[in-house]
Amino acid sequence: MATLTSILDNDFYKFTMQFAASKLFPKAQARYQFINRGKHIFPDGFDKLLKDAINEMAGLKLTKAEKDFLRTRCPYIDPTYLDFLQGYRYDPEEVHVAQTEGELSVTIAGYWYRTILWEVPIMSLICELYYEVSGESRIPNEEVCQVVEGKMEKYDKLNITIADFGTRRRHSYEVHDLVIRTLKNHPSKTFIGTSNVHFAMKYETTPIGTHAHEWFMFHAAKYGYKMANLLGLEHWSDVYRGDLGIALSDTYTTEVFFKQFDKKLSKLFDGVRHDSGDPVNFAEMTIAHYKKQGVDPRSKTIIFSDGLDYDKVENIVRFCEGKIGYSFGIGTDFTNDVGLSRMNIVLKMVEAKPEDGDWTAVIKLSDERGKHTGNAHEIAIAKQILKIED
Repeated sequence: MATLTSILDNDFYKFTMQFAASKLFPKAQARYQFINRGKHIFPDGFDKLLKDAINEMAGLKLTKAEKDFLRTRCPYIDPTYLDFLQGYRYDPEEVHVAQTEGELSVTIAGYWYRTILWEVPIMSLICELYYEVSGESRIPNEEVCQVVEGKMEKYDKLNITIADFGTRRRHSYEVHDLVIRTLKNHPSKTFIGTSNVHFAMKYETTPIGTHAHEWFMFHAAKYGYKMANLLGLEHWSDVYRGDLGIALSDTYTTEVFFKQFDKKLSKLFDGVRHDSGDPVNFAEMTIAHYKKQGVDPRSKTIIFSDGLDYDKVENIVRFCEGKIGYSFGIGTDFTNDVGLSRMNIVLKMVEAKPEDGDWTAVIKLSDERGKHTGNAHEIAIAKQILKIED
């Protein structure tokens, strides 16, 4: 059954956020909750399979070779954090798994600097276990590689760069491995790295990522919605001093983000990431923002990462070419294109407790209508404070 073999089989931004959280907010706590957006029906006994896989994660630890890889590839991360990560162990007591008929419940709670690593590997385990117990057969390994090759040949013609962002909803570790191997061996410069640190090390490529929505969600719990983006980015720059300079824009809608993304931050950060809403509209807003701030948009980059496939990428390139820099993070279209229906699941922070603060519901206001996540009452409060009208 599905199991993890490396503590680095996780998205890079989980480690970069863990470092920042442990440095700035070591006493903060967080709670996460599984959300079954696709209304998938889980078979009887699935919770036990997942619990067993989670319990096995307690044995994972950073090896010397893995530590050396991070030290060499990520000089902006303090050696004190690498020593901490070497001693870190997953604690399954932080995770509660239950099942009522076909409904699966997963919650995570504990200190933020510890619980922050659970989300991505648990999601990948849920996906892999689900496909295993379903009994449905995927396409053969050779065809998996052929599918990736076919996509890369098309992407090559667009003269772009792409990275793999497909860990959390991959079909399986085996498929992910096949995909990265094929991307790495493909004879072009289109593929530039992966968000998965384990595969970045295995295939000697670049680990890619900065921060996720939860970084700003925590800042909202501690400092309020109006200050979340600004202080989230200020604190990020305090830790990384100009490295890892792609800012996530849509935690509380892009329109609100750009109001707080002032001239200093616009110049300091290398660019922004698009993760919801219409990508061309986002590019128009981004270009207009940089021009307003007196910054040449062509000196900045947008990382597009919202459910991409070739047609979406081609449309974005047509609009952005010559106007602003661009690159792409491709997720499940690489790691779960195996002839089966893809899972639609998330595992989100739902509450945060800053040091000396109270437990506070946290929410996300997507640029895409209907994809706001979190407590409905809190969503209404945030929209009122930020003057957002749907």
